[in-house]
Amino acid sequence: MDRREFLAGAAALPALSSPRQPAPAPGGSLTDVGGVRVGHYTDTRRPTGCTAILFDSAAAAGVDYDSSAPGEAMGVMLQPVSPVERIHALFLSGGGVMSVPAAGGVIRFLEERKVGFDWGSPDLRIPIVVSAVIDDLAVGDPRIRPDGDAAYKACTAASAGAVAEGNVGAGAGATVGKMHRTRGYGGMKGGLGTASLKLGDLVIGALAVVNAAGDVLDWRTGRIVAGARTPDGSFADSVDVMRGLVTGSGGGALDDPALRSTTLAVVGTNLDLAKTPLTKVAMMANCGAARAIRPYHTTGDGDQVFAFSTGRLRRDDVSLTAVGALAADLVAEAIVRGVRAARAIEGWPSAM
Repeated sequence: MDRREFLAGAAALPALSSPRQPAPAPGGSLTDVGGVRVGHYTDTRRPTGCTAILFDSAAAAGVDYDSSAPGEAMGVMLQPVSPVERIHALFLSGGGVMSVPAAGGVIRFLEERKVGFDWGSPDLRIPIVVSAVIDDLAVGDPRIRPDGDAAYKACTAASAGAVAEGNVGAGAGATVGKMHRTRGYGGMKGGLGTASLKLGDLVIGALAVVNAAGDVLDWRTGRIVAGARTPDGSFADSVDVMRGLVTGSGGGALDDPALRSTTLAVVGTNLDLAKTPLTKVAMMANCGAARAIRPYHTTGDGDQVFAFSTGRLRRDDVSLTAVGALAADLVAEAIVRGVRAARAIEGWPSAM
């Protein structure tokens, strides 16, 4: 990037985020980006499910892993050193690591429709499907979990319409505020949320599956909206409770085992960006999750943030910093919307 390009990018930032502009009303869906379809499968036998994100054309994508215990597959393909530049789908699922193989249902769905890279063999297309899971096995019968058929059904249900939120898809069995359950503090229901922002011809969207060990905060006010609760039903504040654990005045152990708590977030834009810039967008968007979840990136968390571009908008006057900053706000908003849209299940009260 030369000096002229740098100044052009810097000049775009005030135009996108000027304080004189009224704040956009929260809402929207990841599908507002265009060129992407989202489908849920929700298992009625217990709270669990999966969500498929399908691209009309192969999309460039990046990822940010800052967590200790992610449950995923094919995510290494999104590293900038990988020669694979584009993917065909993202798959998010409950069921923990036991449901990682369920992504095969997405592969089957795409292969039947001849979606994928030409492998040089007659009639063979290879779909690249990146998947990530949350652990919801403590909610209901753990033997019931998404499989390949569930993933296939999520693909069949995929549409470009508004994305359903709350106890749906991968968010069906999500819970939050789980760090102090053995110390007598109950958690709450998590869920799936989404949000988008349109600024002229630029569109950015986000989707989050909220299954955090910590509390979820309204990122604008800092107030807890869902999390650990005292026996009388008030918020315990997970970090404040940990002070007692450190000083020895609190009883019981901290509940933060590996692979048990994960928040998954997906950011999309129509702006034409390659894998390396999208990796930066994912890194910045992850800061939005840190505003909405406290504590975040614990030793047991498997948090992951993906970023993709449909490449439909070609502009060289939009700062990458602006895209990342706006994406961070949308991830925070999607997380809050996910818990506010969730409904109570047995043992896990809801925020609303």
